[in-house]
Amino acid sequence: MNSIMSGCGAEHGLITVDQALDLILQHTQGLATESLELNGALNRYLAQEVYSAINLPLFSQSAVDGYAICAQSAIEPHSEFKLIGEIQAGHSSELQLKAGQAVRIFTGAKIPFGTTTVARQEMVNVLDSTRIAITEHLHANVDIRNVGEEISVGQLLAHKGQFLSVGAIASLSMAGIQNVEVFRYPQVAVVITGDEVASSIEDFAAGKIFDANAPLIQAWFQNAGQQVEVFHVADTEDAVKALIQELSDSHDVILTTGGVSVGDYDFIRPVALDLGFEQLFWKVKQKPGKPMFFAELTRPDRTRCYLLGLPGNPAAVYVGMQIYTSTLLRALQGQKQQPDWFSAVLTHELKMDSRERFLRMSASFDQGLLKVWSLSKQQSHMLSNLMQANCLVRIPAGAALSKGQIVQGLFIH
Repeated sequence: MNSIMSGCGAEHGLITVDQALDLILQHTQGLATESLELNGALNRYLAQEVYSAINLPLFSQSAVDGYAICAQSAIEPHSEFKLIGEIQAGHSSELQLKAGQAVRIFTGAKIPFGTTTVARQEMVNVLDSTRIAITEHLHANVDIRNVGEEISVGQLLAHKGQFLSVGAIASLSMAGIQNVEVFRYPQVAVVITGDEVASSIEDFAAGKIFDANAPLIQAWFQNAGQQVEVFHVADTEDAVKALIQELSDSHDVILTTGGVSVGDYDFIRPVALDLGFEQLFWKVKQKPGKPMFFAELTRPDRTRCYLLGLPGNPAAVYVGMQIYTSTLLRALQGQKQQPDWFSAVLTHELKMDSRERFLRMSASFDQGLLKVWSLSKQQSHMLSNLMQANCLVRIPAGAALSKGQIVQGLFIH
């Protein structure tokens, strides 16, 4: 057997990345919902459809600064009209136009009854205070925003599961929506295991290292606009068990780093199983991040707590956050779908590996094609290339890739 293919990536019982993601999606139970003011619902997911109670525009209005005109047919150059008044945006008017009449109007103002078209001010000559002349040929119904042309009463504005981005918030606000029903955001506890974390330079003398995982995870959640609780726990079975037991009563997700492999001080998995968690998978055929652990606990009230155990190496944590944590959090909020992979052209060769790899790469468009290239220092204990990386790229297991092949990736922020 090929020595590469018989390495740790060929270990019996490993599941694929897609199988792991499918297990998360199959077993994750959506959370309860809550009603929020729209301006406080950024980055949440709708729990029910939203329908419009109004037309948009609310009324027929001018699309430009100009003149509302009443004419019985198309308007020829040099046609004159009698000016009978002015309507500003935000002001109501009882003016009604008859054939041969016009009114000065501004963008967004309600057009008066009888208007057949609007003339932009740049195609109008003001002859005196009561007369204007049109300088160009003008068709009917020009530069009028008709009532309900964008949205009509009862129209579906947003589906259940819609992500409330900045644009979605703005769109719903314009339609007069003030409150929305959304999935409750998961209560997340982050557990950082290990006695090797340094708190000062002096700790290095004792063989300790600075912690990148807690800042990484906190920043990841901060980028999503969410708060999480972070706990550090010593590498003892009793300490890990006490903390996991406490958190499993109050949190929807326990996210751990380290302690999920087979070392003498890897207590996360045995402790979780001892506390009644059901293992859904352990070990994924990927690099970095093979000893991934996912389990669920059904509480007496039938609600669930999910434990996602990430390996301790920071690159594995980063990959786990971008792919697995994000999938789990979305599933808890009604979004049961795999990550949104893009396709891109690989700009260089890559050697074969027995495991599927996630490489930190840089992506950019070149003559209309999205192209990606790998960065140096890809080892699981290294993070410095994240200064340049803007995507994670999937490299299939057991395949050497050539320049020009199509690969899948995920943009990272």
